[in-house]
Amino acid sequence: MIEIDRELARLEEAGLYRRRRVLDGPQGVRPRIDGRELLAFCSNDYLGLAAHPRVIEALRDGARRNGVGSGASHLISGHSAAHHQLEAALAQFVGRDRALLCSTGYMANLGVISALSGRGEQVLADRLNHASLVDGARLSEARLRRYPHADTGRLRSLLDDARGSASLVVTDGVFSMDGDLAPLPELAEAARTAGARLMVDDAHGIGVLGASGRGTLEHYGLQGRAGQDQVPILVGTLGKALGTFGAFVAGSAPLIELLIQRARSYIYTTALPPAVAQATLAALELTEQETWRRERLQALIRHFRAGAERIGLTLVDSPTPIQPLIAGDADTALAWSRFLEANGILVTAIRPPTVPAGSSRLRITFSAEHQEADVDRLLETLAHLPRAGAAKQGQEPVDA
Repeated sequence: MIEIDRELARLEEAGLYRRRRVLDGPQGVRPRIDGRELLAFCSNDYLGLAAHPRVIEALRDGARRNGVGSGASHLISGHSAAHHQLEAALAQFVGRDRALLCSTGYMANLGVISALSGRGEQVLADRLNHASLVDGARLSEARLRRYPHADTGRLRSLLDDARGSASLVVTDGVFSMDGDLAPLPELAEAARTAGARLMVDDAHGIGVLGASGRGTLEHYGLQGRAGQDQVPILVGTLGKALGTFGAFVAGSAPLIELLIQRARSYIYTTALPPAVAQATLAALELTEQETWRRERLQALIRHFRAGAERIGLTLVDSPTPIQPLIAGDADTALAWSRFLEANGILVTAIRPPTVPAGSSRLRITFSAEHQEADVDRLLETLAHLPRAGAAKQGQEPVDA
């Protein structure tokens, strides 16, 4: 059993202690946090929809129509017309037969993996997958085997070893801490050849990647029926680019029916508030209609990367709004985050266990609400970052 006080002291000493800040007001690029306005580059609100007037009004209208809470699980009496309409819209958006709403992305991944895998079977996972995919595999009681990041050759070897037992391959579409993309065409071919299923968690791709924002699969041209055949299980979240809350699983009609019957994290939890579903419908419409949001986002990413190269910063190769700057040790990442905050800029320090030991970083993220001048201010400040770890002092910034 963990000795609580000793464990807290150990985390503090190791530079791994987390402290929360209080956000006062809506999410945005200039949030008011602990009473101070900061220029923020650490939100997942990639399209700037979390405080959009149309989304807010849809939430208000949904609450007037359906109340605040759903009152029950989907299978009791909590599945509203708004939920049903959103599931149909999401399925159409990603080009799948059906979609199933879940309360969070974490619960979606736990529910899918544990429903589709079990003892005597194998879950093969990218080494840098999100924690929810790892935990879903553990909950399933299948054998979890992890291949080196984006190493399709090693995955093929593991699939060859697994002949005779059912296998599920699970991967992020966009890796949340590095911003790079999974090699989905190669993964799909490897899974198809071995008779395995492929599951993609596209939490950070939906709304952002592809000409119409349909995510990493659209980026690779894996759309429509062909995409569903090659990547039969697609998970997406609503709380990132779409700016609301919740998640969904999309795939064939039989897959969704099976999840309704077997996914424990769907069966045994209260349904999303119907008003959130109605707000998400508005956000989905904006995602499709206002293509300038993705265009500006990509322009900002290009501007930042060009500027970072000019000032000698080495970035991970990422085409997404996630642009990590690797510090190495936790103390350096914290020192960098403090330095930026002292200059009015909020970028969180990301440390183990969120990322592997020795790869602590600043996780810089962009929103369509940022302006080019905001990026220039960030670059000017980054040009003066302290280059070595600093002794821990004062209040630590909010971080992961």
